[in-house]
Amino acid sequence: MERRSFVKGAGIAGVLAAGVAPAVHAQQNIRWRLASSFPKALDTIYGAAEVFSKFVSDASGGRFQISVHGAGELAPAFGTADAVEKGTVEMTHTAPYYFFGKNEAFAFDCAVPFGMNSRQLSAWMYEGNGMKLMREFYAKLNIVNFPGGNTGTQMGGWYRKEIRTVNDIKGLKMRIGGFGGKVLERIGGVPQNIPGGEIYQALEKGTIDATEWVGPYDDEKLGFNKVAPFYYYPGWWEGGAQLSFYINSKAWAGLPNDLKAIVEAACSHAHVDMQAKYDLRNPQALKRLVANKTQLRPMPAPIMDAAFKAANEFYAELAAKNPDWKKIGDDYFRARNDMIAWFRFGEQTFDTFMSRNVR
Repeated sequence: MERRSFVKGAGIAGVLAAGVAPAVHAQQNIRWRLASSFPKALDTIYGAAEVFSKFVSDASGGRFQISVHGAGELAPAFGTADAVEKGTVEMTHTAPYYFFGKNEAFAFDCAVPFGMNSRQLSAWMYEGNGMKLMREFYAKLNIVNFPGGNTGTQMGGWYRKEIRTVNDIKGLKMRIGGFGGKVLERIGGVPQNIPGGEIYQALEKGTIDATEWVGPYDDEKLGFNKVAPFYYYPGWWEGGAQLSFYINSKAWAGLPNDLKAIVEAACSHAHVDMQAKYDLRNPQALKRLVANKTQLRPMPAPIMDAAFKAANEFYAELAAKNPDWKKIGDDYFRARNDMIAWFRFGEQTFDTFMSRNVR
Protein backbone atom coordinates (compact mmCIF):
# COMPACT_ATOMS: atom_id res chain seq x y z
CA MET A 1 0.00 0.00 0.00
CA GLU A 2 1.32 3.45 -0.82
CA ARG A 3 1.97 5.68 2.19
CA ARG A 4 -0.46 8.32 0.82
CA SER A 5 -3.30 5.80 0.64
CA PHE A 6 -2.46 4.41 4.06
CA VAL A 7 -2.61 7.86 5.68
CA LYS A 8 -5.91 8.63 3.99
CA GLY A 9 -7.49 5.34 5.02
CA ALA A 10 -6.10 4.97 8.52
CA GLY A 11 -6.66 8.51 9.75
CA ILE A 12 -4.29 10.45 11.93
CA ALA A 13 -4.81 8.29 15.03
CA GLY A 14 -3.89 5.18 13.13
CA VAL A 15 -0.87 6.82 11.59
CA LEU A 16 0.44 7.94 14.96
CA ALA A 17 -0.15 4.51 16.43
CA ALA A 18 1.77 2.96 13.58
CA GLY A 19 4.69 5.33 14.23
CA VAL A 20 5.02 6.51 10.63
CA ALA A 21 4.41 10.24 11.02
CA PRO A 22 7.54 11.85 12.41
CA ALA A 23 6.81 15.00 10.39
CA VAL A 24 3.59 15.51 12.34
CA HIS A 25 5.45 15.26 15.65
CA ALA A 26 8.17 17.62 14.47
CA GLN A 27 5.65 20.39 13.77
CA GLN A 28 3.97 20.43 17.18
CA ASN A 29 4.35 23.58 19.26
CA ILE A 30 6.88 23.46 22.09
CA ARG A 31 6.71 25.53 25.26
CA TRP A 32 9.53 25.91 27.76
CA ARG A 33 10.05 27.95 30.89
CA LEU A 34 13.22 29.92 31.62
CA ALA A 35 14.02 30.88 35.22
CA SER A 36 16.27 33.93 35.35
CA SER A 37 18.61 34.66 38.25
CA PHE A 38 18.01 38.40 37.82
CA PRO A 39 15.28 40.90 38.72
CA LYS A 40 13.03 42.15 35.93
CA ALA A 41 13.95 45.77 36.64
CA LEU A 42 17.38 45.27 35.03
CA ASP A 43 16.61 45.49 31.33
CA THR A 44 20.18 44.66 30.32
CA ILE A 45 21.04 41.54 32.27
CA TYR A 46 17.50 40.19 32.75
CA GLY A 47 16.61 41.49 29.30
CA ALA A 48 19.12 39.19 27.61
CA ALA A 49 16.79 36.28 28.30
CA GLU A 50 13.90 38.19 26.70
CA VAL A 51 16.07 38.95 23.65
CA PHE A 52 16.85 35.23 23.43
CA SER A 53 13.22 34.19 23.82
CA LYS A 54 11.99 36.61 21.14
CA PHE A 55 14.62 35.40 18.68
CA VAL A 56 13.57 31.78 19.23
CA SER A 57 9.89 32.63 18.72
CA ASP A 58 10.49 34.72 15.60
CA ALA A 59 12.92 32.28 13.98
CA SER A 60 10.63 29.31 14.62
CA GLY A 61 7.53 31.07 13.33
CA GLY A 62 6.01 30.87 16.81
CA ARG A 63 6.40 27.12 16.98
CA PHE A 64 8.83 27.33 19.93
CA GLN A 65 7.81 29.59 22.82
CA ILE A 66 10.00 30.16 25.90
CA SER A 67 8.47 32.16 28.75
CA VAL A 68 10.93 34.15 30.87
CA HIS A 69 10.46 34.42 34.64
CA GLY A 70 12.31 36.71 37.04
CA ALA A 71 14.36 35.64 40.04
CA GLY A 72 12.17 34.02 42.69
CA GLU A 73 9.17 33.32 40.46
CA LEU A 74 10.03 29.73 39.56
CA ALA A 75 13.25 29.29 41.51
CA PRO A 76 15.42 31.38 43.85
CA ALA A 77 18.11 33.48 42.16
CA PHE A 78 20.80 31.11 43.42
CA GLY A 79 18.72 27.96 42.89
CA THR A 80 18.15 28.02 39.14
CA ALA A 81 20.98 25.61 38.29
CA ASP A 82 19.44 23.02 40.61
CA ALA A 83 16.06 23.58 38.96
CA VAL A 84 17.54 22.89 35.51
CA GLU A 85 19.54 19.89 36.71
CA LYS A 86 16.41 18.32 38.21
CA GLY A 87 14.23 19.21 35.21
CA THR A 88 11.92 21.47 37.24
CA VAL A 89 12.41 24.04 34.47
CA GLU A 90 13.93 23.58 31.05
CA MET A 91 16.29 26.57 31.18
CA THR A 92 17.92 29.27 33.22
CA HIS A 93 19.84 32.43 32.41
CA THR A 94 22.36 32.95 35.16
CA ALA A 95 25.86 33.84 36.33
CA PRO A 96 27.64 30.48 36.68
CA TYR A 97 29.89 31.64 39.50
CA TYR A 98 26.81 31.80 41.73
CA PHE A 99 27.20 28.04 42.05
CA PHE A 100 30.88 27.80 42.96
CA GLY A 101 29.78 26.21 46.26
CA LYS A 102 28.90 23.10 44.26
CA ASN A 103 32.26 23.13 42.51
CA GLU A 104 34.71 26.00 42.10
CA ALA A 105 35.07 25.15 38.39
CA PHE A 106 31.67 26.78 37.71
CA ALA A 107 33.47 30.13 37.92
CA PHE A 108 35.44 29.56 34.72
CA ASP A 109 32.19 29.90 32.78
CA CYS A 110 31.66 33.38 34.24
CA ALA A 111 34.60 35.19 35.82
CA VAL A 112 37.53 34.54 38.12
CA PRO A 113 39.56 37.31 39.78
CA PHE A 114 42.25 38.60 37.42
CA GLY A 115 40.92 36.36 34.67
CA MET A 116 39.99 37.07 31.06
CA ASN A 117 38.22 40.12 29.73
CA SER A 118 35.09 39.68 27.63
CA ARG A 119 36.85 39.45 24.25
CA GLN A 120 39.31 36.91 25.58
CA LEU A 121 36.62 34.82 27.24
CA SER A 122 34.53 34.67 24.06
CA ALA A 123 37.63 33.64 22.13
CA TRP A 124 38.38 30.86 24.59
CA MET A 125 34.78 29.63 24.58
CA TYR A 126 34.11 29.71 20.84
CA GLU A 127 37.55 29.17 19.29
CA GLY A 128 39.58 27.64 22.09
CA ASN A 129 38.78 24.71 24.36
CA GLY A 130 36.41 26.56 26.66
CA MET A 131 33.11 25.23 25.33
CA LYS A 132 34.45 21.68 25.07
CA LEU A 133 35.78 21.66 28.62
CA MET A 134 32.68 23.29 30.14
CA ARG A 135 30.35 20.93 28.26
CA GLU A 136 32.26 17.96 29.69
CA PHE A 137 31.96 19.48 33.16
CA TYR A 138 28.24 20.27 32.88
CA ALA A 139 27.36 16.87 31.40
CA LYS A 140 27.66 15.40 34.91
CA LEU A 141 24.92 17.80 36.02
CA ASN A 142 22.41 17.19 33.20
CA ILE A 143 23.16 20.66 31.82
CA VAL A 144 23.94 21.88 28.29
CA ASN A 145 25.48 25.37 28.36
CA PHE A 146 25.70 28.29 25.95
CA PRO A 147 27.33 31.71 26.51
CA GLY A 148 24.56 34.19 27.20
CA GLY A 149 26.04 37.67 27.35
CA ASN A 150 28.89 39.53 28.96
CA THR A 151 28.93 42.69 31.05
CA GLY A 152 32.47 43.66 30.11
CA THR A 153 34.89 44.67 32.87
CA GLN A 154 32.85 45.59 35.91
CA MET A 155 33.27 48.39 38.41
CA GLY A 156 34.91 47.86 41.79
CA GLY A 157 31.78 48.72 43.72
CA TRP A 158 30.18 51.24 46.06
CA TYR A 159 31.58 51.98 49.52
CA ARG A 160 30.09 53.90 52.41
CA LYS A 161 33.60 54.95 53.43
CA GLU A 162 36.76 55.63 51.42
CA ILE A 163 39.30 52.81 51.14
CA ARG A 164 43.04 53.44 50.73
CA THR A 165 44.96 50.43 52.05
CA VAL A 166 44.50 46.73 52.67
CA ASN A 167 43.74 47.59 56.31
CA ASP A 168 40.56 49.32 55.11
CA ILE A 169 39.39 45.99 53.67
CA LYS A 170 39.78 44.10 56.95
CA GLY A 171 36.34 43.43 58.42
CA LEU A 172 34.60 45.14 55.49
CA LYS A 173 31.23 43.48 54.88
CA MET A 174 30.77 43.55 51.12
CA ARG A 175 28.16 42.08 48.84
CA ILE A 176 30.28 40.48 46.16
CA GLY A 177 29.00 37.99 43.62
CA GLY A 178 30.18 34.44 43.68
CA PHE A 179 33.79 33.51 43.42
CA GLY A 180 35.40 36.92 43.94
CA GLY A 181 34.37 36.78 47.57
CA LYS A 182 36.80 33.93 48.21
CA VAL A 183 39.73 36.18 47.32
CA LEU A 184 38.29 39.20 49.14
CA GLU A 185 38.08 37.01 52.23
CA ARG A 186 41.78 36.21 51.96
CA ILE A 187 42.71 39.88 52.22
CA GLY A 188 40.44 40.46 55.20
CA GLY A 189 37.02 41.23 53.72
CA VAL A 190 33.76 39.60 54.76
CA PRO A 191 31.88 38.61 51.56
CA GLN A 192 28.09 38.55 51.49
CA ASN A 193 26.14 36.73 48.78
CA ILE A 194 22.93 38.74 48.27
CA PRO A 195 20.60 38.64 45.22
CA GLY A 196 20.44 41.82 43.13
CA GLY A 197 16.95 42.78 44.25
CA GLU A 198 17.92 42.81 47.94
CA ILE A 199 21.22 44.73 47.85
CA TYR A 200 19.95 48.32 48.17
CA GLN A 201 18.15 47.70 51.45
CA ALA A 202 21.18 45.95 52.95
CA LEU A 203 23.47 48.85 51.97
CA GLU A 204 21.00 51.50 53.12
CA LYS A 205 20.56 49.87 56.54
CA GLY A 206 24.29 49.36 57.03
CA THR A 207 23.95 45.59 57.08
CA ILE A 208 26.79 45.71 54.55
CA ASP A 209 29.52 48.32 54.14
CA ALA A 210 29.96 48.02 50.39
CA THR A 211 28.56 46.33 47.33
CA GLU A 212 29.39 45.58 43.75
CA TRP A 213 26.92 44.70 41.05
CA VAL A 214 27.88 45.33 37.41
CA GLY A 215 28.51 48.87 36.26
CA PRO A 216 27.08 52.39 35.98
CA TYR A 217 23.90 51.61 34.03
CA ASP A 218 22.61 48.87 36.34
CA ASP A 219 24.06 50.46 39.47
CA GLU A 220 22.20 53.70 38.74
CA LYS A 221 18.95 51.79 38.33
CA LEU A 222 19.51 50.06 41.65
CA GLY A 223 20.17 53.42 43.32
CA PHE A 224 23.43 52.60 45.07
CA ASN A 225 24.70 56.16 44.65
CA LYS A 226 22.01 57.33 47.05
CA VAL A 227 23.42 55.36 49.99
CA ALA A 228 27.16 55.00 49.23
CA PRO A 229 29.18 57.93 47.84
CA PHE A 230 32.46 56.24 46.82
CA TYR A 231 32.56 54.36 43.51
CA TYR A 232 35.76 52.41 42.75
CA TYR A 233 37.18 50.93 39.57
CA PRO A 234 37.98 48.38 38.21
CA GLY A 235 36.34 45.25 39.58
CA TRP A 236 39.43 43.05 39.64
CA TRP A 237 37.21 40.04 40.33
CA GLU A 238 35.37 40.42 37.01
CA GLY A 239 37.48 41.40 34.03
CA GLY A 240 34.61 40.23 31.84
CA ALA A 241 31.68 38.47 33.51
CA GLN A 242 29.98 36.03 31.16
CA LEU A 243 26.40 34.95 31.67
CA SER A 244 25.17 31.54 30.58
CA PHE A 245 22.07 29.81 29.37
CA TYR A 246 21.70 26.39 30.99
CA ILE A 247 19.39 23.87 29.33
CA ASN A 248 18.31 20.59 30.87
CA SER A 249 20.06 17.87 28.86
CA LYS A 250 16.91 15.75 28.44
CA ALA A 251 14.92 18.76 27.21
CA TRP A 252 17.75 19.61 24.80
CA ALA A 253 17.92 16.05 23.46
CA GLY A 254 14.17 16.19 22.76
CA LEU A 255 14.42 19.15 20.40
CA PRO A 256 14.48 18.56 16.62
CA ASN A 257 17.68 19.68 14.90
CA ASP A 258 16.18 22.83 13.38
CA LEU A 259 15.11 24.12 16.79
CA LYS A 260 18.49 23.25 18.27
CA ALA A 261 20.08 25.41 15.57
CA ILE A 262 17.67 28.25 16.39
CA VAL A 263 18.48 28.05 20.10
CA GLU A 264 22.21 28.14 19.39
CA ALA A 265 21.81 31.19 17.13
CA ALA A 266 19.56 32.90 19.68
CA CYS A 267 22.15 32.42 22.43
CA SER A 268 24.87 33.96 20.25
CA HIS A 269 22.59 36.89 19.41
CA ALA A 270 21.80 37.53 23.07
CA HIS A 271 25.49 37.20 23.93
CA VAL A 272 26.49 40.01 21.57
CA ASP A 273 23.41 42.13 22.30
CA MET A 274 24.05 42.31 26.04
CA GLN A 275 27.62 43.57 25.72
CA ALA A 276 26.56 46.13 23.09
CA LYS A 277 23.96 47.54 25.44
CA TYR A 278 26.35 47.83 28.35
CA ASP A 279 29.09 49.41 26.25
CA LEU A 280 26.73 52.12 24.97
CA ARG A 281 24.70 52.73 28.12
CA ASN A 282 27.42 52.65 30.79
CA PRO A 283 29.20 55.84 29.62
CA GLN A 284 26.05 57.94 29.78
CA ALA A 285 25.10 56.52 33.17
CA LEU A 286 28.58 57.23 34.54
CA LYS A 287 28.30 60.86 33.46
CA ARG A 288 24.98 61.18 35.30
CA LEU A 289 26.36 59.54 38.44
CA VAL A 290 29.38 61.84 38.57
CA ALA A 291 27.15 64.87 37.93
CA ASN A 292 25.10 63.77 40.94
CA LYS A 293 28.13 63.89 43.27
CA THR A 294 29.33 60.29 43.01
CA GLN A 295 33.01 60.25 44.02
CA LEU A 296 34.85 58.16 41.44
CA ARG A 297 38.06 56.53 42.71
CA PRO A 298 40.68 54.13 41.28
CA MET A 299 41.11 50.93 43.28
CA PRO A 300 44.27 51.54 45.35
CA ALA A 301 47.33 49.68 44.02
CA PRO A 302 48.15 48.01 47.37
CA ILE A 303 44.70 46.40 47.39
CA MET A 304 45.04 45.26 43.77
CA ASP A 305 48.49 43.79 44.47
CA ALA A 306 47.35 41.98 47.61
CA ALA A 307 44.30 40.55 45.85
CA PHE A 308 46.37 39.39 42.86
CA LYS A 309 48.79 37.55 45.15
CA ALA A 310 45.95 36.01 47.15
CA ALA A 311 44.13 34.90 43.98
CA ASN A 312 47.17 33.05 42.61
CA GLU A 313 47.76 31.30 45.93
CA PHE A 314 44.11 30.27 46.02
CA TYR A 315 44.23 28.90 42.47
CA ALA A 316 47.29 26.79 43.28
CA GLU A 317 45.47 25.29 46.26
CA LEU A 318 42.41 24.52 44.15
CA ALA A 319 44.48 22.88 41.43
CA ALA A 320 45.96 20.56 44.03
CA LYS A 321 42.61 19.34 45.35
CA ASN A 322 39.97 19.82 42.64
CA PRO A 323 40.55 17.80 39.42
CA ASP A 324 37.87 19.78 37.54
CA TRP A 325 39.55 23.06 38.47
CA LYS A 326 42.95 21.82 37.37
CA LYS A 327 41.74 20.35 34.08
CA ILE A 328 39.81 23.45 33.02
CA GLY A 329 42.13 25.93 34.72
CA ASP A 330 45.32 24.72 33.04
CA ASP A 331 43.80 25.50 29.67
CA TYR A 332 42.05 28.69 30.81
CA PHE A 333 45.12 30.35 32.29
CA ARG A 334 47.34 29.29 29.41
CA ALA A 335 44.89 30.91 26.97
CA ARG A 336 44.59 34.00 29.18
CA ASN A 337 48.36 34.49 29.30
CA ASP A 338 48.73 34.09 25.55
CA MET A 339 45.99 36.59 24.81
CA ILE A 340 47.28 39.12 27.33
CA ALA A 341 50.67 38.97 25.59
CA TRP A 342 48.96 39.73 22.27
CA PHE A 343 46.65 42.42 23.68
CA ARG A 344 49.69 44.21 25.10
CA PHE A 345 50.80 44.96 21.54
CA GLY A 346 47.37 45.51 20.04
CA GLU A 347 44.38 46.49 22.15
CA GLN A 348 46.22 47.86 25.17
CA THR A 349 48.58 50.12 23.24
CA PHE A 350 45.77 51.53 21.13
CA ASP A 351 43.37 51.99 24.07
CA THR A 352 46.04 53.69 26.18
CA PHE A 353 46.84 56.16 23.40
CA MET A 354 43.17 56.93 22.83
CA SER A 355 42.54 57.40 26.54
CA ARG A 356 45.33 59.99 26.69
CA ASN A 357 44.20 61.90 23.64
CA VAL A 358 40.39 61.79 23.60
CA ARG A 359 38.51 63.78 26.22
